[in-house]
Amino acid sequence: MYTPRITKPTALTVSQLTQYIKSTIESDPKLMMVFLTGEISGLRMFRPNGHNYFVLKDSGAVISATLFAGYARSLKFRPQDGMKVICRGRIELYPPHGKYQIIIEDMQPDGVGALNLAFEQLKKKLASQGLFDTAHKKPIPRFPRTVGVITSPTGAAFQDIKNILTRRFPCADIILYPTQVQGDAAAAQLTQAVTELDASGLCDTIIIGRGGGSIEDLWAFNDEALARAVYACRTPIISAVGHEIDFTICDFAADLRAPTPSAAAEIAVPDRMELKRHYNALHKNINALVKRKYDRRSKRLKDTQRLLEAHSPQKSFDRYDGAFRLYETRMRNAMEKRVHTSENRLKATAARLESLNPLSVLSRGYAVAEKDGAVITSKNQLSEGDRFTLTLSDGQVPAMVTGE
Repeated sequence: MYTPRITKPTALTVSQLTQYIKSTIESDPKLMMVFLTGEISGLRMFRPNGHNYFVLKDSGAVISATLFAGYARSLKFRPQDGMKVICRGRIELYPPHGKYQIIIEDMQPDGVGALNLAFEQLKKKLASQGLFDTAHKKPIPRFPRTVGVITSPTGAAFQDIKNILTRRFPCADIILYPTQVQGDAAAAQLTQAVTELDASGLCDTIIIGRGGGSIEDLWAFNDEALARAVYACRTPIISAVGHEIDFTICDFAADLRAPTPSAAAEIAVPDRMELKRHYNALHKNINALVKRKYDRRSKRLKDTQRLLEAHSPQKSFDRYDGAFRLYETRMRNAMEKRVHTSENRLKATAARLESLNPLSVLSRGYAVAEKDGAVITSKNQLSEGDRFTLTLSDGQVPAMVTGE
């Protein structure tokens, strides 16, 4: 009769079992590259290494996830709790915890592009820090002497900007700071260009931009360092990236956003033909205004002259002088008449007096007898022997009364 030999089973250590499971899982080709979709939860980033730890979950299960710093830096967006993502990675088991996890090598937002999400995240961050505030934006100079252009020297954008600037305002100088406008090195070159061109003090206005392209082509203008350099730029800066429908972070940080590079050139300088028409119109308006004022002032001056002439002191003097001369003539005539009358009257009086003059009577042979100063008018006034005086026309002689 055969009696089987019973062998005692071998007991495994926890480490042995875990290592067996680990090797089984990590050697399975299906688990070396898996794509998972789920919601991020419990996101933690450890510094200074920058590794990210979280779980991916859906309505029925949870899996731990690790995103090492090297892979995290290559993402275009910043993972956040509650975000639905699609991850690519490999499944590993972490023996100290006895838990399997996914080591994520790439991640994309589920339902929205990573670049779009990164754009919105950076836009929100910088807006909250005041980099887009309108109060900070500087006015674009009306008549710049020098315009700086930051773009690719071989692109059509620069030729468009150059042609328009030269045609519209040829007296403005153009300084090109050549940079890459797409690719890994573009953002750093653009940032350096803004900083150095601003520090040079050579420009009155700076245009930064490029022609159209996909969001990937324009991504260098969504760089945070570039946005901060544009914000800090003391020279007024115009951002002109892509076509009219394209928006970049650089557009929001700049003092002014132009829909295209050509539009930026038109904004940066005035049109000399428009200026000529404007100043010609101003010249005509000024001439018309001056003529109107001259006509009004001339009429007012003539009215004043007529008024002054009507009330001229000379006219008043002439009027009063004429009256004075008239009165003078009248007075002279009256005086002459009065003098003549008085003279005639005086002559008549003199004649009468002359006729009554005793000397005139005496000259005709008469004499006047006087005694003791009294005129003798009667013989009875004298007696014999009285002495008296006879006054003749040519003098006096003594006389005496004698008897008959």
